[in-house]
This record gives sequence, C-alpha cells and structure tokens, in this order.
Amino acid sequence: MLESTIDALAQDGWSATTVAVVAERAGVSRGATQHHFPTREDLITAALEYMFDTRMAQARAEAVALPQGPGRTEAVVTRLVDYYTSPIFRAALQVWTAAAADPEMRARVLPLEEKFGRVAHRTAVDHLGADDSDPRTHRLVQATLDLARGLGLADVLSDDSRRRGEIVKVWASVLDASLSVDAT
Repeated sequence: MLESTIDALAQDGWSATTVAVVAERAGVSRGATQHHFPTREDLITAALEYMFDTRMAQARAEAVALPQGPGRTEAVVTRLVDYYTSPIFRAALQVWTAAAADPEMRARVLPLEEKFGRVAHRTAVDHLGADDSDPRTHRLVQATLDLARGLGLADVLSDDSRRRGEIVKVWASVLDASLSVDAT
C-alpha cells in the first residue's frame, strides 16, 4: 500500500491520491486500507516514513560503491542530485506542497522534515568524509543539499539533465577544493 501511495503521489499528484485510488493500485479493498490507515493523512504520513527508510537503505547500499580518492565528491553530489530528481522526491514534493496550505498536514510533515534533513545532512557528511564540526564545512554540505533540492525542483516540469550534469561537475569541483582546503 505504501509503494502504491508513493507511485500515486509521484505520478498523479496530491489531489488524485485518495485512499480509494491507493487501494485500487495496491489491489486491496478500501476497507483493508482504512483498517491499517484510518485517514488519508495517516496513509500519506506512513508513506513518507517508508520513503525515508527506503531512501536511507539505498544510501547505505550505494555508499559501498562510492569511489575512494578522486571522483568521490562528484559521485556523492551526483547521488544526492539523483535522489532529488527521483520519483520518491516527486512524491514527497506533492506532500510538502499540500502541507504548505494545510495546517493539519503541516503539523505532521514538519517533524518528519526536520528528521529527514538531519539524517540527509549526516549521510552527506559521512559519504563526503567531511569534518562537520567545522562551521564552514557544515554550511558547504548544507549548500550541497540545497543545490541538489533546487536542481530537483528544476527537473519537475521538464528534463533538465544536461544542464544539471554540468552544474554537478562544477559544484563537485568547488566542493572538493573547499573541503580539501578545510582539511589542511
């Protein structure tokens, strides 16, 4: 049901993602869905948690394949940007947009956003091998996450992959040089 919720959000948007639509996509009855998730908000909140857990498991698995030495920073930045251009991000974006106008949904999403933000930052720091105790490095990592999110937003309405790839290369070289300077 949770994967069906994510798919519906990513493909059809917030308004079209109803309990009935999710139940149909999942091949279960609406009653069965509502047994586990009494409200649409409960279902979507659970889907957000599932998206987060799925993404973190992917990030841990991908970390093993990251190159050591030259090319690592670009590989990390590329993976971050890939996440923000993925269906999971598109689904989350639908929920974040709805939460901006719905106080009840906002109250559910804000704690998750804080949790997701902290873990995403920590994961980026770990993958970059950066010293997050340095305030400048902390801001550089946060700027990288903000850049990745912005590139993801730019990709929502049209394929921006060519420009995005060029930006990733340039930012990775700037970040690599900046982190190297900070390490000395």
